Amino acid sequence: MPAAGDTLAGGQAGEPVRTPLHRHIADLKRRLYWCGAFFLVACVFTFTYADEMIAWLKKPYADDLIFYAPTEAIFAAIKVALLGGITLTTPVILYHLWKFFGPALLPGERRWIIPFLAIASGFFAMGAAFANFVIVPLALHFMLQFGVDRSLIPQIGVGLYVDFNVKFLLTFGLAFEMPLIITLLSRLRVITPDLLARYRKHAIMVNLILSAILTPTSDLFNLLLMAGPLIVLYEIGILSARLFGRPPARPPTEEEAVAAVPTGTAGRRVV
Repeated sequence: MPAAGDTLAGGQAGEPVRTPLHRHIADLKRRLYWCGAFFLVACVFTFTYADEMIAWLKKPYADDLIFYAPTEAIFAAIKVALLGGITLTTPVILYHLWKFFGPALLPGERRWIIPFLAIASGFFAMGAAFANFVIVPLALHFMLQFGVDRSLIPQIGVGLYVDFNVKFLLTFGLAFEMPLIITLLSRLRVITPDLLARYRKHAIMVNLILSAILTPTSDLFNLLLMAGPLIVLYEIGILSARLFGRPPARPPTEEEAVAAVPTGTAGRRVV
């Protein structure tokens, strides 16, 4: 039988206690539901523009794409719709992430939400564009030229081509958020630039392992194409943390203020 004090603040007797942890979990679930609903709506919306998105992805490849199975074309359209849904949902996810951690931020830091969303969305778009217009053309040229030199004729299916592109675009879109994330973690005192610099060799190894996992192919050339920018972004993140990631000065507590007052020889505070 619950005790008389086991009630919600302002609630009725007999209701279970909701600790701060329970409230945080409920808030997180609510925000995840909002992000999931927005993602579904965004996917339906971007599916209507699947043809335009495939044409944009096809820019690095001059020849026509083909399909081998009756369902390959529609699945390719669904995959680019998922890519578009993730792209449109990224600002919403970042907004809810910011609001979830908002209580832990200082009032002066909370006003950065609009610049944070703009910068994060811009970095994601820059990463996707960099992948589509720089990384993918280099990777395609290397692999296609390897086959052409051996008297083979390239014929690429739309499904395989979309898979190849989407993995690169998502990886680089998220990777371009690395400097921003490092800077925010530095401002929150979670990490420091000196700590990141000290573990640089470990970070390079982790980037190589991630590149080996995320690269659409298993060749060394594409692995280096992905690992190289990741390592550069890590270094940019360290530099950004040194320049912009200094945590704000924390106001002294009452105990610290009392301890800072000088004392006389008899132990009495000098006023």
